[in-house]
Amino acid sequence: MEDQKKPFGLDTTSLPFRLYQKSKQHGLWDPETIDFSKDRADWATLTQTERQQVLELVSMFYFGEQSVTDELLPLIYAVDKEGRTEETMYLATFLFEEVKHLEFFSRFLAEVVGTPLNLQQYHSKGYQQIFYKELPTAMQRLLTDQSPEAIAVASTTYHLLVEDIVGEIGFWFFGQVFGNKGKMPGLAEGFRNIARDEGRHIAYGTFLIQRLMKEHGDHIFIVVKNRMAELLPYCSGAVGPHGSHLIIPRMNRRLQILSRGCTNQEGEAGGDSII
Repeated sequence: MEDQKKPFGLDTTSLPFRLYQKSKQHGLWDPETIDFSKDRADWATLTQTERQQVLELVSMFYFGEQSVTDELLPLIYAVDKEGRTEETMYLATFLFEEVKHLEFFSRFLAEVVGTPLNLQQYHSKGYQQIFYKELPTAMQRLLTDQSPEAIAVASTTYHLLVEDIVGEIGFWFFGQVFGNKGKMPGLAEGFRNIARDEGRHIAYGTFLIQRLMKEHGDHIFIVVKNRMAELLPYCSGAVGPHGSHLIIPRMNRRLQILSRGCTNQEGEAGGDSII
């Protein structure tokens, strides 16, 4: 597709532009200002099991944030190439937020954990399959293939699997372990900020796939559903046994939301559930 530029003026009512505005208002928290002094004191009192849980979770997020930071640029390229200025504007803030998330977890590891670690020891085979192979492959494909199907596969992998499944279940697990204990307040503050950012990211991914469905037909819904089914076996390993029971309900809820964008309003484009 040749580069297409729109006439003068921004669509300030579009969801991407509104997400861009929200990012300016709510996404400017600074990882450097979060106080880890209480976290350092708490770390010394954690049981071995609690430390293991923190390290597994933080290693998952640290490498995950590094991966999504590295792999977002091809999507920005694909969207900008179509002249979608409002989406490019939002994705610029999106990338800025991913970089901040990476900075936050890097600070936590350096200032609270302290001891250098091989984080990959905490990555299961399912996690490795998604973050080491599936995510980079899907995103890098966009450098040479900006077809609607390729963008749908990339967005499903990035927004719906990595962020809406692995990331959101990770937030949930931290709340289950530490939410009522008053421990690790700096880590908790960072997770709250990141979860708010990720909510906007997932909203954009949902918008993007529904836009593709509207423009190119309901077969895009089938592409998305098939991609979810393809990666489902790896998701349990990625989130661990503590959150595996949440995977299919989250997938089905997201597919139900996406199915509202089908021209067939009953969602009969292959059904609106993963199972």
